[in-house]
Amino acid sequence: MYLKKFAFISLFFLGFELSAAPIKHLIQMSNPQSHYFEVTTTLDVSKETAKYIDLKMAAWTPGSYLIREFARNVEQVQANAQGNAVSISKVSKNTWRIALKPGLKQIQVNYLVYAYELSVRTSFLDDVHGYINPASVLMYAPQFAKGPQELSIIPHKDFKKVSTALKNVGGFNYLAKDLDELIDSPIEIGNHKVWDFKVNNIPHQIAFFGQTKVDSVKFIADVTKMAQEAQNVVGAHPCDHYLFIMHNIQRGTGGLEHLYSTTCSVSRNAYDTPKGYQGVLSLLAHEYFHLWNVKRIRPMALGPFDYENENYTHNLWFSEGITDYMADVITQRMGLVPTDAYIQNLAVEIANVENTPGSHVESAAGASWDAWIKYYRPNENSRNSTISYYEKGSILGGVLNMWIISQTKGTKSIDDVFKLLYQTYYLKQGRGFTDAELENAFSTVAGTSAATFFKEHIYGVKSPDYAGMFNQFGYAWTDANAGKSLPFLGFNVNVGRITSIYKAGPAFAAGLNVGDEIVQVNQVDFAGVDKLLADKKVGDVLKFRVKRDGIERTFDLTIGQTPLKSFAIQSVEKPSEAQLKLRHKWLGGN
Repeated sequence: MYLKKFAFISLFFLGFELSAAPIKHLIQMSNPQSHYFEVTTTLDVSKETAKYIDLKMAAWTPGSYLIREFARNVEQVQANAQGNAVSISKVSKNTWRIALKPGLKQIQVNYLVYAYELSVRTSFLDDVHGYINPASVLMYAPQFAKGPQELSIIPHKDFKKVSTALKNVGGFNYLAKDLDELIDSPIEIGNHKVWDFKVNNIPHQIAFFGQTKVDSVKFIADVTKMAQEAQNVVGAHPCDHYLFIMHNIQRGTGGLEHLYSTTCSVSRNAYDTPKGYQGVLSLLAHEYFHLWNVKRIRPMALGPFDYENENYTHNLWFSEGITDYMADVITQRMGLVPTDAYIQNLAVEIANVENTPGSHVESAAGASWDAWIKYYRPNENSRNSTISYYEKGSILGGVLNMWIISQTKGTKSIDDVFKLLYQTYYLKQGRGFTDAELENAFSTVAGTSAATFFKEHIYGVKSPDYAGMFNQFGYAWTDANAGKSLPFLGFNVNVGRITSIYKAGPAFAAGLNVGDEIVQVNQVDFAGVDKLLADKKVGDVLKFRVKRDGIERTFDLTIGQTPLKSFAIQSVEKPSEAQLKLRHKWLGGN
């Protein structure tokens, strides 16, 4: 009964005349506290000659490389034509088949979508607001994917605003040029704040949801400055408008890039501290730079998309990792992060990568390819077997930038790689790049072959020569742990329970397992690693008594020497003119 009432409203709202678009959607939310979006998808089947037409729900959303099975939230699918029921049946996990009879011109398909996961990758509805990631709410017809798509929204009576980057054609009615644009246009619905501003005369907007204390004047000024610095990298802006959707909630979930917009989810308290505020701007810089890197400058696999299956690429280290690096560069260039702090953070980031055993097992290219099965599905052994293409890609981006600057004696930088890729493959050829073309872009800009670098560091796991690299820029590279005898157990623990084991470390050799509950060490109650090691040295043997699966067991562990690095980057006392020239190209005048 509820669905029939919903279908009647849909027909009344849409009317019986077909528009130019062969597929159009209506989204309603009459009972938002139920967390259900009510959707009507209207199809023009007047030109169809087959016996059926299929509707599909995407299995993933671009920018988040995991099969999420959005069809699992779809309920009560019905089809009708001119008030009469039409046969519709599910033929695969995400496909509904509609039987076609001669003379049919228009079919309405009604369905409900449960939306109660507030992340940048999913959809959400409650009595405060609604957020729509179209991939997770709207069905699509493959044969109409390249044509225009219409969308109409009827907000709940208590919701007064709708924010999306889609072209508005009056009221809460929107038009996308094709399926890719529709899926790539998130929607915020409710009573959020809306701030308008311009970046180099291009209209920008922030849809700001959530209760938080923020100096909006300063924030908008900083976002403007960030966007200007991001545009300076490539030198051309691909948009005539842009939208930031910001969710300020208890615990942020990150960001997701889109063709003309982004959704960023941050802690509502993040604005209260300098570090938190920098984190917000860094996240925005990352997602905003995706306007170029990923949305336009992209691997061949990342568009046009196959929404049902994995889209594999070796280059997420570049598309995501170097975007992360560029976010740090942008915030440093705009003066938000002082140069000294930027260099200190860089040393910490390199140490984090080099101290991850998986960094020496799986390459950046391999981690990119395996994103679908590894990055979003980590387990207790992930640090030993794989590496984040974000973290390693960011470090490789910095190393490649310094390599280019060094090879060109300070005349070129990674900015020129982005310019070349943007001009060559996006503007001139209207396509993504291949693996070979990406490598060639670095070779072209540097004026020398990047083949060895890519073989050893992108497709291989060899660590860069950090000391030699930084020396060219007048910096000394040191490891504070070198030459010291530092005890190492080789496990992490939380509330007495082992959460991870360092492969080939002392705990690994002793036979301890993730999940073991440490009861005593040397017949003394376990009070934490720091207290345990306070009077111990490398070579000491410790007797661990643990509970595993409810049964007590004992293990002898020999304390090892830490394999972990603690890097520091410090300027030499008197850098040469050549070093200063390279340094200025790298860090600018900040």
